[in-house]
Amino acid sequence: MAEQTVAEILRKVQRIQIVANRSVNELLAGQYRSVFRGQGIEFDEVREYQPGDEIRMIDWNVTARAGVPFIKRFCEERELTVMFLLDVSASGAFGTGERSKLDLMVEMVALLMFSALKNNDKVGLLLFADDVQTYFPSRKGKANVLRLIREMISVEPVPKETSLDAALQFFNRVQRRRSVVFLISDFQAEASRQALAVSNGRHDLVCITVSDPREHELPSVGFINFRDAETGEIIDVDTRSDRVRQLFRRQASRRTEKVSAGLRRACVDELAVSTSEPYTTSLRRFFEARERRFR
Repeated sequence: MAEQTVAEILRKVQRIQIVANRSVNELLAGQYRSVFRGQGIEFDEVREYQPGDEIRMIDWNVTARAGVPFIKRFCEERELTVMFLLDVSASGAFGTGERSKLDLMVEMVALLMFSALKNNDKVGLLLFADDVQTYFPSRKGKANVLRLIREMISVEPVPKETSLDAALQFFNRVQRRRSVVFLISDFQAEASRQALAVSNGRHDLVCITVSDPREHELPSVGFINFRDAETGEIIDVDTRSDRVRQLFRRQASRRTEKVSAGLRRACVDELAVSTSEPYTTSLRRFFEARERRFR
């Protein structure tokens, strides 16, 4: 890798670190902790029995020594394992605004990684396209998070069709411990209901669906040459045609609804984001809705 390329990557890492840390501190400090739960409960302390306490919680050994009843208290185990499954197929390189879909995905993942770091959680990363490209097991610490961000920034989009099922199946094989799992993709390819349901049964799965406005609405600008970034297929489209633009809009709407309906059937939470709006707004709405549901 050229020296200039390394310098560019380091500058991007620094910029993302500054933006992510600011967002964590200003927007998501308490929300992340409240909407993702630990693996169970762990022992906290013993205290003297009070009227109304659950009798089954009495610690008979301590009670026998003290001569008065004591109960065990437990608290939620807070340490989480947070895994990010990031789609790095070539369709993510598309974007008509200031950044591509992949740029947006990387920034969102970095923000969530810093939220996990603030909570002292373990963080891991899986990059995939048609198959798994790279897998980084979960670890703690800032150095690990910065390394994973560098890996995401330096990755080259893969010009092959996406397989969400391959990523989920691989992850389920290597990760036995229950985790919070973010699957981040533009979902141009579909995930099977079985793969989603199995993953969501073993883990707390959240799917982040990323889109660009031009994937939903064509402007009237004459003939356009379209090339599929993953298959290489090329077609010419006359965007001046109202019929063509309406057909494009309807098919895009059907595709979006089909993805959302599939996630709902598998009981998987969806967080939809667009390159046209701040992702922190979408994240905040998602966290608030999830928190209300838990209450």
